[in-house]
Amino acid sequence: MRVVVSIGGSVLAPDLDPERVAAYAEAIERLVTDGCEVGVVVGGGGVAREYIETARDLGANEVELDRLGIGTTRLNARLLIAALGDRANLAPATDYEEAGAALRRDEVAVMGGVTPGQTTDAVAAAFAESVDADLLVYATSADGVYDADPNADPDATQFATLSPAELVEVVLPMSRDAGASAPVDLLAAKLIDRAGIRSVVLDGTDPTAVVDAVLRGDHTGTDVVPVDADEPSRWAGNR
Repeated sequence: MRVVVSIGGSVLAPDLDPERVAAYAEAIERLVTDGCEVGVVVGGGGVAREYIETARDLGANEVELDRLGIGTTRLNARLLIAALGDRANLAPATDYEEAGAALRRDEVAVMGGVTPGQTTDAVAAAFAESVDADLLVYATSADGVYDADPNADPDATQFATLSPAELVEVVLPMSRDAGASAPVDLLAAKLIDRAGIRSVVLDGTDPTAVVDAVLRGDHTGTDVVPVDADEPSRWAGNR
């Protein structure tokens, strides 16, 4: 089973916590031990936002800010690579071909951002499409996709299951707001819809949640299921 895991920077390394990074490395190693090919895309998190805000105050333009964010995602990716040791590629992949080549070498392919104007949400979806991944998992700070921001609306309702097209419809109005509340951005949703990628959006605060979702399909988040898609065969035997 080939899986791409997108890990938010604040999920992977809150306050640059080495124990959390080590726990994520252990979770990924568990997936590899169980026969999965694993690609990982790491976000920038709070550290990236701090750098971007400072650079914006200094007059940097949006492309410069994006490049600063990309650099931070790659620093976070290096933290995970350090924890994975020789299981991972030596340095964060800088494009999809490089990441795919790492998978073909039976390495955990770790990467951060790629190009200005594209979030790591979208990078993960494009990476998953480029390697024909069986599953894409978004490990976020939110427990799935909601019809409104659950932090602002106590009546927000979580979606248990969405089709990729429905995900686009849900994310579209949220993407228009500053500080968008959707756990997956609009471009990522459109790429998931285009490629028909089976996806899961879940709370990644506990790295074992990713293991349970990948190996058994067990989670409390949101399943994004393409029309007429079959459930991964390994889930039936592991539940």
